[in-house]
Amino acid sequence: MPLPDFTTTGDLPEGVHQSSVEDVMKRFGVGSSQRQQVAERVRRIYALTNSTGHLARFIIFGSFITDKSSPNDADVFLLMENTFDMSQVTGEAAIVFDHPAAQSYFGASIFWVRKLAALGGEDATVAHWQIKRDGNRRGIVEVV
Repeated sequence: MPLPDFTTTGDLPEGVHQSSVEDVMKRFGVGSSQRQQVAERVRRIYALTNSTGHLARFIIFGSFITDKSSPNDADVFLLMENTFDMSQVTGEAAIVFDHPAAQSYFGASIFWVRKLAALGGEDATVAHWQIKRDGNRRGIVEVV
């Protein structure tokens, strides 16, 4: 699934753009060594989250999916199935679900909720991550 070109502000156009993890790596995981490192973090986080068997949606937002040559970190939102029980997750995968620990260990800001907790429904919750700090909207990527 090809991702759209960047806007004049260096963001993806508004919307939730679906892509495979491999296509995300090909598009955003090349260039500076910092960009390559962040890409590997995203790949690892995706693999660990997917390994739980309870991942509903994996959303990437922030500087990694912009034209910025050296993104600061990985920004990820996870929508988990209602059956997800964090107490059953062990090892490195458990770190993903502890925001401060994930920031330190993975260099990633990871936010998550179960589907049941998605205010306004899952599509509205996912769409919320398009809003930037300045109030403008940008495109985000859902790994499918």
